[in-house]
Amino acid sequence: MTKTINISSYLFVFFLYVFLFAPVVVLVMFSFNNASSLAVWSGFSTRWYHELVNDISILEALCNSIEIAFCATCLSAALGICVGLSPKEVFKKLPLVPIVLPDIVQGLSLLCFFIWLSVPLGKISVILAHSSFGTAYVSTLVRSRVKVIDPLLKEAAADLGARPWRIFWKVTLPQLMPAVISGMLIVFTMSFDDFSVAFFTAGIGAGTLPLKIYSMLKFGVTPVVNALSSLIVLTSVVLMTLAFFNKPQKA
Repeated sequence: MTKTINISSYLFVFFLYVFLFAPVVVLVMFSFNNASSLAVWSGFSTRWYHELVNDISILEALCNSIEIAFCATCLSAALGICVGLSPKEVFKKLPLVPIVLPDIVQGLSLLCFFIWLSVPLGKISVILAHSSFGTAYVSTLVRSRVKVIDPLLKEAAADLGARPWRIFWKVTLPQLMPAVISGMLIVFTMSFDDFSVAFFTAGIGAGTLPLKIYSMLKFGVTPVVNALSSLIVLTSVVLMTLAFFNKPQKA
């Protein structure tokens, strides 16, 4: 009976991983397809990677996505630390609103807000929009981390003559870094991948990669997108591998 349960568990996990990763494998495989068909394999080729290098519009959209995600991540980290450390009771629940708010509602409300303030739509507006929900994630993680920090460390630093600003840099911030880095990774991923909010708040010259791929649907998506996606997957795998093998060793 126990063996049957174990086999069933292994089969469930196996099919779960197949369900999750089979689309990624197919995407990578067809990025090397010689034909432009996304369903029929006609031979191995790297032509789509060569076309990707020469496609200025896609590369520009990719650069915009990376730039916007980087700036939004940095701004979200700074604001998230401030909100997470705030003793005000209102900041304990308020940051959860952007997390549970539907993306389309958030994007439309930000569009109306920018128009009301006469903020021109462009990269700045997208960065501010992404920071609005990014701050929520960082502050939530920071507040959770604050609960496990020993307050006696700050008191000891104060007794030794450290000023509040030095206590923050030398005592509080280093202990918050795991939560801050986790939040920054989440924000960067969500900002890079976001479509709904960017669709409402992006202006001319601020088209992100998801918006570019959406616009390509009108004329038909070519395997160039598969090649780009494969490179993004490869980058993610490399970063995850480096992070895995560089874990601190236990004493």
